[in-house]
Amino acid sequence: MLFDINHMHWSEQLCDTFDVPLASLPTVVPSSGRCGVTQSFTNTDNKADINIPGGIPISGIAGDQQAALFGQACFDIGSSKNTYGTGSFVLMNVGTACPPPTDGMLTTVAWDLGSGKPTYALEGSIFVTGSAIQWLRDGLDIIDNAAQIGPLAASVADSGGVVVVPAFTGLGSPWWDPHARGIICGITRGTTRAHIARAVVQSMAFQTRDVVEAMVRATGVPLIDMRVDGGAAVMDMMLQMQADQLGVTVVRPKDLETTALGAAYLAGLAEGVWPTLQSITESWKLDRTFTPEPNPTTATDYSLWSRAVQRSLNWAANSH
Repeated sequence: MLFDINHMHWSEQLCDTFDVPLASLPTVVPSSGRCGVTQSFTNTDNKADINIPGGIPISGIAGDQQAALFGQACFDIGSSKNTYGTGSFVLMNVGTACPPPTDGMLTTVAWDLGSGKPTYALEGSIFVTGSAIQWLRDGLDIIDNAAQIGPLAASVADSGGVVVVPAFTGLGSPWWDPHARGIICGITRGTTRAHIARAVVQSMAFQTRDVVEAMVRATGVPLIDMRVDGGAAVMDMMLQMQADQLGVTVVRPKDLETTALGAAYLAGLAEGVWPTLQSITESWKLDRTFTPEPNPTTATDYSLWSRAVQRSLNWAANSH
């Protein structure tokens, strides 16, 4: 929090305010570029033998979500990725000009390849996506394992008007409301566990749409497509819902471990394994594309979601 991302150096003003000596802070280096090499190391304790040879270059440095954006080859302005894990993290490439602060979003340096012009991104953090499936399993005993969620949700044509807002720990982007709480709306006598399961899956697509629309409004940058990774990205039905809600193509790569892949790309780019960004783009492999399909319920479903979110906001604050 002491780094000035506009000028890419430690902020003397902030360091002075918080009494942090500039000399105590590490040297800032590019995301891709050799910053050191390993020293030879051997550990022969009783637990494990570890032998690290000396001279291995250390040439890639990135945070997890920035690495995933790079690993998805999102090099063009407007290209985006979403990682569906316990929560979800949407990042959009917004180019080499640092955008102004945006309500409900984080502004971050995506990467710096040593050219003096870093690439920036907007990040939207969604607190609960995959953990809502864990809640169905561990909290409600609706499923026995996570793999059952897809078939169960697909066993009904729609959610039957049920909406689940999984604000178990508040709502993240674009709401940033720690007092929001999870709610289930629209239950009738005909509601089954399959309807609730489908509503949970839909909530992943709805929350992502909330974030993306806030990003587009803030930047004026249209979304090119959405590249996806993470555990829940194996769910074809959810990704089709996502494409329908966003109105753009959703793209799944063959390799879903894009965070590790991005770190490797950054290091390999510095060491000549990949000579250019174009060569990295060519090495990225497609698994499946999900194209938006005409669906008369898409707008209605999202409208119900928006109404439910409004009911969840500030819930805990009003309960005292």
